[in-house]
Amino acid sequence: MDVQWDTLFEFGVSPLELIVRGTLTYWFIFLLLRFAGRRNFGSVGMANILLLVLIADAAQNSMAAEYKSVGEGMVLIATLVFWSLFVDRLCYFVPTARAVLEPDRICLIKDGQMQLRCMRKEYITEEELMAELRIKGIHDITEVRRAYLEGEGDISVLRFVKK
Repeated sequence: MDVQWDTLFEFGVSPLELIVRGTLTYWFIFLLLRFAGRRNFGSVGMANILLLVLIADAAQNSMAAEYKSVGEGMVLIATLVFWSLFVDRLCYFVPTARAVLEPDRICLIKDGQMQLRCMRKEYITEEELMAELRIKGIHDITEVRRAYLEGEGDISVLRFVKK
């Protein structure tokens, strides 16, 4: 494979145009996400990761001049954010949509007993679950009334109430 050393650092697009494209794209995404609301981007769930990957791809094309204009990239990014916000609002206002569009929580510990079937379903090992419990300051599984794998991927823990 012969490397074309003379064209390795050659610009296909003017550096000033790249700076303008990068600046416009950065501020457009920043302002769009800023006004979209904290709840939508404060946690990292599957939908948020998908959105970020798609935005990254759209922004890359916008900044690298794959589109004819920065505006084309902005329209695509705005469309992606719109659909993300729409799904969030739909799940909030239409509870039946939540069952289809958001994953349910899964019980991992019930009354101090690991729910091995549920753990297997989600490929969570006993060691991983115990590590999560230790992070939350729990060293013995018998202290746990319920532990759930939440839809966003976090593990929430309810301890037994001490009398």
